[in-house]
Amino acid sequence: MILKALYDYYQRCENLPALGMEFKEIGFIIVIDNNGNFLRFEDRRIDKKSAQQFLVKKSVGRSSAPVANYLYDNSQYVFGYSTKGDINSMRKYYDTFQAKIKEIYELYPDNETIKAIYAFYQKEPSDIVEEIQNDPLWNEIIKNLNKKYSTFSFLIDGDTEIVASKKELINLRENDQEKAGALCLITGNRNSKTVEVTTATMIQGSQATAKLVAFQINSGYDSYGKSKGYNAPISEEAEFAYTTALNHLLRSNSHNKFIIGKESYTRTFLFWASSNSEASKATEENLFALFGRSETEDDDPNKRIEMVKSVFMSIYNGKLSANKDDKFFILGLAPNAARIAVIYWNEIPLREFSKIISQHFEDMAIIDTRKEKKPYIGLHSILGSVTLGGKSSDATPNLPDSVVKSIFQGLPYPASLFQSCIRRIRAEQSVNIVRAAIIKAYLNRLNNNYTKIDIMLDKENQNEGYLCGRLFAVLEKIQEDANGIHTIRERYMNSASTTPAMVFSTILNLSTHHLEKLNNGAQIFYEKLKQEIISKFKANGFPSHLDLQNQGRFFVGYYHQRQDLFMSKENKETEE
Repeated sequence: MILKALYDYYQRCENLPALGMEFKEIGFIIVIDNNGNFLRFEDRRIDKKSAQQFLVKKSVGRSSAPVANYLYDNSQYVFGYSTKGDINSMRKYYDTFQAKIKEIYELYPDNETIKAIYAFYQKEPSDIVEEIQNDPLWNEIIKNLNKKYSTFSFLIDGDTEIVASKKELINLRENDQEKAGALCLITGNRNSKTVEVTTATMIQGSQATAKLVAFQINSGYDSYGKSKGYNAPISEEAEFAYTTALNHLLRSNSHNKFIIGKESYTRTFLFWASSNSEASKATEENLFALFGRSETEDDDPNKRIEMVKSVFMSIYNGKLSANKDDKFFILGLAPNAARIAVIYWNEIPLREFSKIISQHFEDMAIIDTRKEKKPYIGLHSILGSVTLGGKSSDATPNLPDSVVKSIFQGLPYPASLFQSCIRRIRAEQSVNIVRAAIIKAYLNRLNNNYTKIDIMLDKENQNEGYLCGRLFAVLEKIQEDANGIHTIRERYMNSASTTPAMVFSTILNLSTHHLEKLNNGAQIFYEKLKQEIISKFKANGFPSHLDLQNQGRFFVGYYHQRQDLFMSKENKETEE
């Protein structure tokens, strides 16, 4: 199902490499003259994480035996050097690449370019290393040998095209004997031979040789005398299509992916639509704005989120045309030893998916009186608001997966998100817009008999937790207006949200003294507001204890009342 969706994505895209080719990041170019003499290195890196991409022959699959790529490779193969071993231990890789060059030279003996490369390899690896290590770029190359882009190819001095990209040297039918394979599990055809080993598709945090589909031998997975790829046949054509599509989605500047977590706990999520319809393209483009990290600074970042919301609502309402059979796919991947683990997969009709995302916007919507309206509804904002340092990458394991699943499938938000949010509020005595939105969204998605929490202050909401939060916000604001401080928040917020009956008598008495410092108009305003809230409590007064859900309602009530007081002040200043 996953492989078929990726195969179809390759067929849908028009700008992906043809069969047998791929775009490869090559960070360093070896420039030689027509006689094969080394001249210099050229740095083709774009930044610290990526390098220029070149269209080259598809990389080979590797296991334990050395296999060389076609006119490009890593330092072990190209000049027999690695920081993990000496030249003698690297000799087998160098010899393999040298043999590949000789093989190509024998196919094109009259080609001046391959003659120069062949001449370069008429040396011992030690002589080559001794020659190239005097280049000014050598130290930089050594420091980056383990990077994904640490791949090398050749350029003849004065030429503009690297050797690995020269069409006249690329024989796509090399050693390709016409051979009908087994029934392909992806296409259902037999017109292409079966692959033995699949291509590596590296994700963040995985090894360079990691694969989405891998086979073990002598481990109980072999049957009927078949091993590796022959036991679960995939044709060369289908394998090329799905791996090319996967690597395209995983490319460094891809807007079809987002990454959460760090180091050993990294999750890569890919998403794509089944067609090229207007709605499909809009969904792909806008989902990245919601879950990814933009490389550019927006003048009004909240405007971008509003645009995303508008797009999904338009698809759901039918204003943006979508084909009846359009689907949307989300694939979650994680590094797992030598393989890639699939941690999430969802295939859903596009219009239904738009409804689910729109519901996320609705559930997270909450009043916003900030002057600088930064997005608060995206994944990184949600995860960052419940961590100590405010970074989404520091979220506890499994929390990102659970949040993504909730958003993508319209399920209740995870209890661990709600609990983490409450803990951060208690630790910092701070209820910001993201935390208030998380609590509102979590509580509203639960199936219970409580009143739904509104976007802004709800004076009809008589939940005791919500009322306690409102009253606490009023008492805090009285102290701010009177003394310019809010010490009751640091001293009493945590206890007021758990055991109100033990705290409110004290802070109500304090508020009486604070009110005396205000003018008559302010005193009357705050007294009326206090009485309006207190009158909604039951006859037996403040509750002795609030459970965890009602503690959440306390903080939302507190946030709502603070925002309402802020707006009231703004309106008053405007009128004046």
